[in-house]
Amino acid sequence: MAIRDVLKMGDPRLLEPARPVADFASLELTQLIVDMHDTMRALDGAGLAAPQIGVGLQVVIFGVSANPRYPDAEAVPYTVLINPQLTPLSDAMEEGWEGCLSVPGMRGLVPRHTALRYRGFDPAGQPIDRSVSGFHARVVQHEVDHLHGILYPMRIRDLRDFGFTDTLFPGQNLQDD
Repeated sequence: MAIRDVLKMGDPRLLEPARPVADFASLELTQLIVDMHDTMRALDGAGLAAPQIGVGLQVVIFGVSANPRYPDAEAVPYTVLINPQLTPLSDAMEEGWEGCLSVPGMRGLVPRHTALRYRGFDPAGQPIDRSVSGFHARVVQHEVDHLHGILYPMRIRDLRDFGFTDTLFPGQNLQDD
């Protein structure tokens, strides 16, 4: 178990596409998932993708319980998702504020699909197939973007909607996601 360093925007490894996981029984995958969990919890993040800690594999974890940082958001169940595939359930998009452990101290208004289906595998190689909407859909899209070398600022339509958290939201105790 280890808390890993999170790569920051500007590190070229964050822009590289991740490789699919082939061996679900490997000790390396098990250790990666434990380290990702420990790192995400230690930093109070909503999710974490393997590339954010320098591992180029298609593994994301996410989960949010009731949290004052997200007062209007529904809880998102803790999930380890391997080799994910996303399918939007409609063309409907919605903008929402996002932060990222790899883009510390900043927030941006990001358009995302409001509802989607995600498929992939759990750590035992068992299929996961869920249809979700709202905040859950936003979190999944944000994390899966990391697997394709995409950071949320790349999706912002207007850079006037991107800035330092303490300037955009003075007096609010928002942290990175």
